[in-house]
Amino acid sequence: MTTLRSTLEFLLYNWLQAESLTARERFADHSRETFDAVLDTCERIAREKYAPFNRTVDTQEPHFDGERVTLPQATKDAYDAYAASGMLSAAQDYDMGGMQLPYTVDAAANAFFAVASISISSSLLSVGNANLLMVHGTDLQKKVFALNEFSGRFSGTMCLSEPQAGSSLSDVATRAVPDGEAFESDPLGPRYRLTGNKMWISSGEHDLSENIVHLVLAKIPGPDGKLVPGTRGISLFIVPKKLVNTEGELTGVRNDVALAGLNHKLGWRGTTNTLLNFGEGKYPVKGRAGAVGYLVGQPGKGLACMFHMMNEARIGIGMAATMLGLAGYYASLDYAKNRPQGRLMGASGKDAGQPQVRIIEHADVKRMLLAQKSYGEGALALNLFCARLVDEQHTGVPEAADEARLLLEVLTPIAKSWPSEFCLEANSLAIQIHGGYGYTRDFPVEQYWRDNRLNMIHEGTHGIQAADLLGRKVLMENGRGMQLLSARMQATMAQAVAVPELAASAAQLGDALQQVGAATQAAWATGNPAEALANAVPYMQAFGHTVLAWVWLDVALATLRADATLSIAASAGRMGAARYFYHYELPKIGAWLNVVNSRDTTCAALSEAAF
Repeated sequence: MTTLRSTLEFLLYNWLQAESLTARERFADHSRETFDAVLDTCERIAREKYAPFNRTVDTQEPHFDGERVTLPQATKDAYDAYAASGMLSAAQDYDMGGMQLPYTVDAAANAFFAVASISISSSLLSVGNANLLMVHGTDLQKKVFALNEFSGRFSGTMCLSEPQAGSSLSDVATRAVPDGEAFESDPLGPRYRLTGNKMWISSGEHDLSENIVHLVLAKIPGPDGKLVPGTRGISLFIVPKKLVNTEGELTGVRNDVALAGLNHKLGWRGTTNTLLNFGEGKYPVKGRAGAVGYLVGQPGKGLACMFHMMNEARIGIGMAATMLGLAGYYASLDYAKNRPQGRLMGASGKDAGQPQVRIIEHADVKRMLLAQKSYGEGALALNLFCARLVDEQHTGVPEAADEARLLLEVLTPIAKSWPSEFCLEANSLAIQIHGGYGYTRDFPVEQYWRDNRLNMIHEGTHGIQAADLLGRKVLMENGRGMQLLSARMQATMAQAVAVPELAASAAQLGDALQQVGAATQAAWATGNPAEALANAVPYMQAFGHTVLAWVWLDVALATLRADATLSIAASAGRMGAARYFYHYELPKIGAWLNVVNSRDTTCAALSEAAF
């Protein structure tokens, strides 16, 4: 993990200036030394407890015997080591058992676990679950549920999708009815009984923790007993697998939440993925069916609460996709340096009498390696920039905090979807570099591809993210978020244009930004959402490439500023990746934006029969 460590340190300290955060009151106890100690600890645990067992958890999938789920011992050992490290609560307040670690450093440290074995790493949902409760829960809900998740004693899930609804939350049919006359006075929150089914629930059943805290979207029926159509009637509930008292102690009563079965996915095989039945009566509470749940926030406002966790999870999935892309890059780079094959072309052709060369000496292999590097390291920089915005939102002066909030709104669909698409492409290139061996289980790259293929669907498909970006995010607050992002890009361009090595790239980025702005206006020229959003995915691809080009230009500036103190080879690698992105990738946006500008109807207008 040496290469990853040096990349993280450059992005943290030379590019994002993470050390400067220690001047803020919240982080005053920290220093470069404490940040490095966290990185050391996480790198060690990932190397010892995660990386050696990545193939194990892929081949020894979770098994359900009808009563309990069995996971490899390595999964439990890794979970316990991670919980003991304190990383579950690292960004929380001291009085909540946390370290008050900047989220920027927290995100960087967790990268080690994701690159070592994304399939073992199961902290994403638990932390997101607890963070949601810290914002929207009552004091007692924080104490009983969130604090126990931060300690690792409990773990958490997010229960949105249903078999008949998929991503369409308007069609959620899980019902929540008041549990008795005194339901409103339960100290853990207004108490309801839930019935329904939830599908695709990651970590929905296991024995890694004492308890599992399900956050469940459900609808409270109206006076007529009917569910309110659409998303307006959706509420959010805490539904623990095992009931607890007000001290967070297990009562010995199993809640009426039953595992109906495991979904066996293409990748992430080490993480249980479940279909859960709520309230079917398998585990009756006080003699009757219905899963006991405690209301979070206000009735009918559950989706707004859940978006707190969903947005955090989207950025987390972007980081997962990024690290899988980098894992494939590191593996294929090592292979290319050691695999002899073929001979270089000379003035008179190839000389079969000469010894074979390593494949990294072939130009096309270098092209594939540079593509992976530009995708993976660029995506890592973007995700850490988003993490830095989180710190700014929480600790910056009011104006800067508000700007960070709005920039995060605009960038979240990109931070999730761009790595999910292009770091998957990086994994495909890693297989290509391995040749025939890439398709075998003798090398890890086929697993990285399978694991990463899930991330294009995790936390919302490309279509959903693209509609969010073009349909909401670039328009919100009269386009102010787009204006803020444009201003950031223009500030980078203003610096780069004065550097001979970067001036051409600065001009190219300016042209790309202008194209994206014009396409945004063209898409909405008629004011018809159906026309505007018909090509939302190509728009998001072009938007994402423009954002990544900006990130690479900014990283290139930081590289040149710090060149004297850094490895010459590492600096050359970053500059080469930036050049690759501008020469090979950024020119693609024209084709994507052509259909957006013309509001092309090729896809939307084709009749079903024509397929």
